[in-house]
Amino acid sequence: MIELHDADTFAKGIPHGLFSDMRAHPGLTWTPEHDGTTGFWSVGRHRDLVVVSRDTDTFSSGVGHIQIYDIDADALDARASMIDLDPPVHTRLRRLVSSAFTPKHVERYRQAVRVRVRDCLDQLEATGGGEWVSTVAAPIPIGVICDIMGVPEEDHQYMIELSDHLVAGTANEPLEPTAYGNTTDLRLLPFNSPAAYAMAAYAHQLAERRRADPQDDLITRLIQAEIEGESLSRDEFANFFRLMIFAGNETTRSSMAHLALHVVQFPEAFDRVNRDRDLLPTLADEVVRYSSPILYFRRTVTKPAVLSGTELNEGDKVVMWYASANFDDDVFDDPMSFQPDRSSVPTHVAFGGGGAHFCLGASLARLEVAELIEEMLDREMVLADVDEPVFVESNFVNGIEHLDVTVRPSTKSAQRSDP
Repeated sequence: MIELHDADTFAKGIPHGLFSDMRAHPGLTWTPEHDGTTGFWSVGRHRDLVVVSRDTDTFSSGVGHIQIYDIDADALDARASMIDLDPPVHTRLRRLVSSAFTPKHVERYRQAVRVRVRDCLDQLEATGGGEWVSTVAAPIPIGVICDIMGVPEEDHQYMIELSDHLVAGTANEPLEPTAYGNTTDLRLLPFNSPAAYAMAAYAHQLAERRRADPQDDLITRLIQAEIEGESLSRDEFANFFRLMIFAGNETTRSSMAHLALHVVQFPEAFDRVNRDRDLLPTLADEVVRYSSPILYFRRTVTKPAVLSGTELNEGDKVVMWYASANFDDDVFDDPMSFQPDRSSVPTHVAFGGGGAHFCLGASLARLEVAELIEEMLDREMVLADVDEPVFVESNFVNGIEHLDVTVRPSTKSAQRSDP
């Protein structure tokens, strides 16, 4: 049995050999019932994943659940955020915040991103290296999304902590049920995690402050928003906040964490981009493809269908493995190579396979990763030594929990430190 439901399968990163075998297998691959959770079909080929992503009528986010494990019907309503819903409800909710993440609007954040990138790299250089994730990869994206949402700077580290524990909800050993003072049944909480309870409590506290003192941020927009004449309910608001913090942080954070590995593994690619900065956007996209920070999302079949020759029945679980489709050699030329000029057609699926649920923050993530790469190139920063990464224990996020790096001093960094 292919144990894709087990976080241990991803203990060393993406299991490329396993996914290659799965793509070579005719039709979809079946994983039977395990640990009380019903079995599921795995979608590993790029073309099949795109079909599932774009057909929300047949492959639903609102029916069932978007992760592999099963949850009760009443928990679906309690936990539902925009990402757990289908059009047209999903479309109306997405419209509340979509304008803040258009490529044109995202460009307004560039200078703020640049400041955060420089501050983090200054800190890393000052100590000759350190722990890459906590110094660079984690604080940059959480800082940016928190700024957009309206979360004060002093609370950013708390958001990182809670996001870490949300991911822990997909691991083999989650938090204690009563952590953060949680009194809610875990089955009613996203990721089955007490951190979801803590994040909701924080969201409601911040909302009260914004009601008394509105600001130009997404929190204010959400508490003032109306959909068909009705404001967001208390649960809808909390779920929206959790989604924005988690989704706006985790994909970029994991990509930036893997970036340190890429710099060491593929130095010629970064040297090439250093000579031709026009390649920065495609290099940033290649970092995201190669990282495949979100491993999968699930859909539930709503009516009989056939996909890649496999007959599917109503209620079947279909799991889209982005980490497999992004290395499909029927679609990508030499997919295991790291190419800074890789064509954008066909596109990778690290931001989703298109359709209604294409990642809202894709433009922001690309900008943040590109800014980090460019600043490293400008500084002539050399990561002289990178230790073996400790991966996040999860079958959902291809994250790195800990990665020690050593920075070799450069001429430019020495010049900046001169009085």
